[in-house]
Amino acid sequence: MIKNPSFYSVIIGTELFNGRRQDKHFKFLNDELLARGWEQKANFVIKDDPSFMEDVFSLVKKDPNSVMFSFGGIGATPDDFTRKVAADIFTNGEIEQNKKALALIKEQFKEDAYPHRVNMANLPKNAILLKNIVNKVPGFGIDERFFFVPGFPQMSQHMIVEALDRFYPKNEKKYFCNFVVTSSENELISIMEALPPDIEFSSLPKFVGEKRFVEIYIADKDQEKVKKWCNFFKTETAKKELEIKDF
Repeated sequence: MIKNPSFYSVIIGTELFNGRRQDKHFKFLNDELLARGWEQKANFVIKDDPSFMEDVFSLVKKDPNSVMFSFGGIGATPDDFTRKVAADIFTNGEIEQNKKALALIKEQFKEDAYPHRVNMANLPKNAILLKNIVNKVPGFGIDERFFFVPGFPQMSQHMIVEALDRFYPKNEKKYFCNFVVTSSENELISIMEALPPDIEFSSLPKFVGEKRFVEIYIADKDQEKVKKWCNFFKTETAKKELEIKDF
């Protein structure tokens, strides 16, 4: 388990780009993370292109705090590249026939498990399994931080919850303040620049008719730190005689 994880999602499927399917993974994962106090750092939606998949997985791997959920491409057809690419990037190409996965596949499909479905038991070395409540063919994880699930939401959603419950059940509480200033962002930039770089901050401009508003968000795990810089921002804003409204 990573202490301060940066969460990534990779949604793989050419069918998303040619209009045959619509994505249902991002919102589900995002909602599950937010409910536990986590947030995503990045989301990638890509085609079934093994060389590009390697590039994206490698990029995620470079982040020492990365935790990734990859959706799609772990089946038995020729266009299912994820198992091999995952092994190439995360286990130096080492693949083994996972005995537990093989047993589950054989139990589910009997004689129809051969010759192709059994290949879904060929997983990166030392992979952990994620339960498939639909047809028993498991998803898998590597090093308790890189997780690979099917493209079918009925299967993947249970696996996502299982992985989060096991390894990333809840983040430390984050404190925040959230308010709106009647102004443009430009009028507030000097105040924004005075905030410490290690505090979470965002500004979101809004327009209602000809009026301009800026939503300010300041957050941190240190409650006193949030209070200090929230008060600072409001005090400096008041000096400019701008209207402030708390959420």
